[in-house]
Amino acid sequence: MEAIEPAYGAVTLLLIAAAAVAVLLFLIMKVKLHAFVALVLVSVLTALAAGIPVGDIPAALSFGFSNTLGSVALLVGFGVMIGRLLEVTGGAQVLADTLIGRFGEKRAPLALGIAALFFGFPIFFDAGLVVFLPIIMTVARRFGGSLLLYGLPAAGAFAAMHALVPPHPGPVAAAEALGASIGLTLLVGAPVAFLSWYVGAYLVSQVIGRRVYVDVPTALFGELNNGRDTDDVDDDTDATGGGSSRVTTKPRTAPSFATVLGVLLLPFVLISCNTVVNTLITAGVIGEDAAWAQFLTLLGNTSVALLITVIVAVLVLGRREGSMADVSTILDKALGPVCAIILITGSGGMFGGVLRLSGIGDALSGSLSDLGFSLILQAFLISTVLRVAQGSATVALTTTAGLIAATVADADLSNLQLTSLVLAIAAGATVLSHVNDSGFWLVSRFFGMDVKTTLKTWTVLETTLGLSAFVLSLALWSVG
Repeated sequence: MEAIEPAYGAVTLLLIAAAAVAVLLFLIMKVKLHAFVALVLVSVLTALAAGIPVGDIPAALSFGFSNTLGSVALLVGFGVMIGRLLEVTGGAQVLADTLIGRFGEKRAPLALGIAALFFGFPIFFDAGLVVFLPIIMTVARRFGGSLLLYGLPAAGAFAAMHALVPPHPGPVAAAEALGASIGLTLLVGAPVAFLSWYVGAYLVSQVIGRRVYVDVPTALFGELNNGRDTDDVDDDTDATGGGSSRVTTKPRTAPSFATVLGVLLLPFVLISCNTVVNTLITAGVIGEDAAWAQFLTLLGNTSVALLITVIVAVLVLGRREGSMADVSTILDKALGPVCAIILITGSGGMFGGVLRLSGIGDALSGSLSDLGFSLILQAFLISTVLRVAQGSATVALTTTAGLIAATVADADLSNLQLTSLVLAIAAGATVLSHVNDSGFWLVSRFFGMDVKTTLKTWTVLETTLGLSAFVLSLALWSVG
């Protein structure tokens, strides 16, 4: 669905957006209205207030909702299946023990974050986070303290890679729009992502985790007792017909570290194949009609890659010592708790989609472009405004690059300065994640946090991460 011609000026649209966010926070935090209901209600009211024609409002609502669900629902569903199998079979414990054995207890958060940086190279933020959840929670249960000490470094790592490093779609699209080299953006973006993550996410997360205590939630991955899921209770009836309940222990032999690592690496390898093939097609090295290339692209599609990983996990983890019926029960228990997460995330996308279609982002960014700031500061501010206005980091990246492309073409910039602009735009697209961002709701619900706590933790971390990346992009700009 295309953006609708703005019915009001930039100031009025900004006031409407600010009022919508304020009403949403009031409904969720004060009235205690369920987040899904509040998001849908405020989306409808915002569409009306922003002047979207009444007949177009249903399409405007489904635009953001369906787009978000299309990318999130399958990833979350398959991801929690993999996570549940790793948890129940003891695979997550094996991986956690190995990480801690190599890095030590004090460096456990750092180890989780570095592992997430590695896995986050080809994998999108939401897919990477959901696959890593059982490992994060296993480590947090073992050592105690706030879940945020262990969860935020990993989540911040996935966010940094997703925003700053090709082959993720945002930086690739921005680089192409500005005429920057994708190869140079990759070579420069990777160390920038690591440094900005270490300063703006890892160090900040350790401060936040010591000040804000969040217990490990048990809704997605229940408490374990010696490798056996404590939810496994069989109700039997004795020979006399009397009902007697007994807990049947199902001891399992934990899988090897190589098996667990193989399961986690499988989606990484498959998605990497997709990335490599698409890069070669774009470069003209291979033809896009090649059958083998299309097949690898299919296998490397994120949803298909996770589906294949689920099947492999069922065979090498679930079926090792249990029947297929047992495995189906495990997967059923994994899917139930994520329904609310998927719906809330989709409705967050709906709210962001309504703000996007209202034209607020274009109106505000158009106003900023005339203020006479330096090009790199202008790029950062426009991207930040778009991020705050409509929520999506990828949309903020691509839209900002398109808005300043003509100015950049006339500026005769060096290759390093072009790459610096891409990174500055990515930095602006990272800061101030809030209630119109579907990723905000994923982190909130996966970590078991209410909206106020998520604003105090995740929003702060995303902002420090983005500001750290912007400072580094400024340094590169000055030497370019």
